[in-house]
Amino acid sequence: MKRKYFGTDGIRGQSNIFPMTADLAMRVGVAVGTIFRNGAHRHRVVIGKDTRLSGYMLENAMVAGFTAAGLDVFLLGPIPTPGVAMLTRSLRADIGVMISASHNPFRDNGIKLFGPDGYKLSDDIEEKIEELIDQDMSGQLAKPEDIGRAKRVDGDIYRYIEQAKRTLPRDVTLKGLRIAIDCANGAAYKVAPSALWELGAEVVTIGTEPNGVNINLECGSTHPEALQKKVHEVRADIGIALDGDADRVLIVDEKGTVIDGDQLMAVIADSWAADGMLKGGGVAATVMSNLGLERYLQARRLKLHRTKVGDRYVVEQMRQDGLNVGGEQSGHIVLSDFGTTGDGLVAALQILAVVKRQGKAVSEVCRCFDPVPQVLKNVRVSAGKPLEHEAVRQAIADAEAELAKSGRLLIRPSGTEPLIRVMAEGDDRSKVERIVDELVNVIGSVRNAA
Repeated sequence: MKRKYFGTDGIRGQSNIFPMTADLAMRVGVAVGTIFRNGAHRHRVVIGKDTRLSGYMLENAMVAGFTAAGLDVFLLGPIPTPGVAMLTRSLRADIGVMISASHNPFRDNGIKLFGPDGYKLSDDIEEKIEELIDQDMSGQLAKPEDIGRAKRVDGDIYRYIEQAKRTLPRDVTLKGLRIAIDCANGAAYKVAPSALWELGAEVVTIGTEPNGVNINLECGSTHPEALQKKVHEVRADIGIALDGDADRVLIVDEKGTVIDGDQLMAVIADSWAADGMLKGGGVAATVMSNLGLERYLQARRLKLHRTKVGDRYVVEQMRQDGLNVGGEQSGHIVLSDFGTTGDGLVAALQILAVVKRQGKAVSEVCRCFDPVPQVLKNVRVSAGKPLEHEAVRQAIADAEAELAKSGRLLIRPSGTEPLIRVMAEGDDRSKVERIVDELVNVIGSVRNAA
């Protein structure tokens, strides 16, 4: 079923342009409140957000929708996405909401929804929400005496800080480490530096002065150059780059080299396997993860379980196969022993624990394997279905035959932007680059012809 509002990670779009409008946000509140309003008890929802200017508008619109549906609302203010998932369970809420467009520019925003168990909603429930949004919901509104209340509970973010700190092994302290952290002027600008400092580290911060329009602006995990510069400048032992809602992380080693999610998963899987903590005999990762990670795990008799792109699908695979480590190359790392969704801060703490225990430089600890050359390019599309064109299909078939067993090809529409992503990897970089360029040209020519 083609969905109208929900993509791979909730509802997302440009602020004040459909579907990311106050009107739709209010309707989402009514629809979600209606679906999760079961039983006679007072129902409650927790709402967190990142630091985007449009967050105020969407937050108030959703409060109107939820209270109109009869739910009480707890407003958390700026808090990482995993904090919302955790507090949804901790406060026994019926639903959790994160207002964020993650790593996107400030002009975009989004709505992520969590069930009472702290997990993102299933496709089936999202389809039910979509059906309700487009209906007349006046009959679903609460009676005057049952309208919900709303209150701010900013102090509850410290519950998340304490939970994150508890994930660091008891025999490990961060004392003696100089850590540079880039919070992307986003949701973790308060909690992440506080947690690291309280664990004993010397903390140098950038990206901690949000003004509503500078979230992810030349900073954070999508723009690690600022952190690389800061690591060199202050001679930090490690750099930690979060994104706008802090559910993803990249690491910068002491030499200024960026370490992606694939390497981080390898480090954590290795460490947990050695400690007898790794469950399910493997790791869940998306089709975008490097072939080098798969080979590395195979050499250790561990399996890489591939999923569709999106951390929600990683989590589904983890639950299905009993895994407790999963993630994406982009830096979403899901550690189900500690949470229900990607958590940049908690993942960083696991890396820091390995660094401290091994007593080695980050560049040694986090270079588990040599990545197979991988090339990714995007083709912007505004309309049509170029992937269904015969010329494109033939070009893809030819490319797959050429790569054969020495590499891998992946072509997919983006779930959050009007793009087609063309990715290929293989041991021969020049071949991979040529194949990607040829496919991009074919898709582009079909797009332009349409």
